[in-house]
Amino acid sequence: MAIDTLLSRNAGALAVIAATGLTLTSIPAVAHAEEAAATRQAADRGTGAAGPAADRLADRTGREVVGAGAPALPAGVSGRSWTVTDVRTGDVLAARNAHQRLAPASTLKTLFAVTVLPKFRAQAVHKVTPKELAGIGPGSSLVGIQEGRRYQVADLWRGVFLRSGNDAVRVLASMNGGWTATAREMQARARQLGARDTTVKSPDGYDSPGQVSSAYDLSVFGRAGLANADFAAYCATTTARFPSKGSPSFEIQNTNRMLSGSNGMRRYPGIVGVKNGYTSNAGNTLIAAAERGGRTLLVTVMSPQSGASNAVYNEAASLLDWGFKAAGKARPVGSLQAAAATPGGRTAPSADGARGGAGRHAATVRPVAAEVSREAGRSSEATLWALAGGFAVALAIGAIFGWRMYVRGRRTPGGGGS
Repeated sequence: MAIDTLLSRNAGALAVIAATGLTLTSIPAVAHAEEAAATRQAADRGTGAAGPAADRLADRTGREVVGAGAPALPAGVSGRSWTVTDVRTGDVLAARNAHQRLAPASTLKTLFAVTVLPKFRAQAVHKVTPKELAGIGPGSSLVGIQEGRRYQVADLWRGVFLRSGNDAVRVLASMNGGWTATAREMQARARQLGARDTTVKSPDGYDSPGQVSSAYDLSVFGRAGLANADFAAYCATTTARFPSKGSPSFEIQNTNRMLSGSNGMRRYPGIVGVKNGYTSNAGNTLIAAAERGGRTLLVTVMSPQSGASNAVYNEAASLLDWGFKAAGKARPVGSLQAAAATPGGRTAPSADGARGGAGRHAATVRPVAAEVSREAGRSSEATLWALAGGFAVALAIGAIFGWRMYVRGRRTPGGGGS
């Protein structure tokens, strides 16, 4: 009778523990679902982050949004839409019309690069066909791709980043499965990064009906790009040699005047890159990043209205200056939901196996750690699920074993009966 009682009690206890364990393993699923729902709701609002501070970025009245404790914003910034962002944390320090949907011009090439650049080795060689150069819009910026000639992939990317060559984009898009397929992939990548203001029609940024982005989204793309060693090196390259039929090569210079220090602009101290653009519909657009005192800031300016020469560059420079003064003082007004970068900000190997081997005169740039990401916690989350699942299975087996012992004990002579 004593054995029967003991086995009965143990079996009951094991059953209770097993039930408790199975209940506990459901908690991460509930918490994860709630977190995902909150993230989706925030993203659907176009803020990229939950909470009142992030909601302030959705203000489209034209007012400047700045965090408490920040110094006064620079006067004369006429961009219709702009943001100032800390690249490492993703914090938005100040903004105006961050989610206003405007034509992006060639700054959309940042999304093109984020989407396509990782797919092809830098040393891979491609022969250009006439079909790949068909359909380039009139007035497009070109690097001078020649049909029938072979180019390394690295040359094509230098054509994209330095000369904003729509011909180079056409060739790379063809390698990637075609123009339409690349546009669809870019659209999907934008959504994956939390960029919901962007509609892609033409991967090179050429004016197309319905094609829009925002200062917020372009900042997301610029930040995601800087997390890639090759992107970071290409966008920091001032000049490079480009292959030519008539001669071994010719020199091309980056059209980003903050980087090259050309056309009446001085090179901005600590400039990292990223990408400039212009079309008659979009006006001037610019994503510019700079590093100072161990901090990297990124400014996006869209469509300045002042009419002044170099307005987009001068306004970006003044916002960067402000950002470095405000960093650590201004309370963030929002956050970017961008893709995670290399852990700890370490430089990842480039496509050709070297660090930053994108071209001559490339600045020393390391990928910047982007901490705000739905993807960043996948490995740790998977580990927790595996542990929880193993715990539940072990408890279930223990309960079954206890029950079998209990039944066996009841069948043993002298073990008791009904």
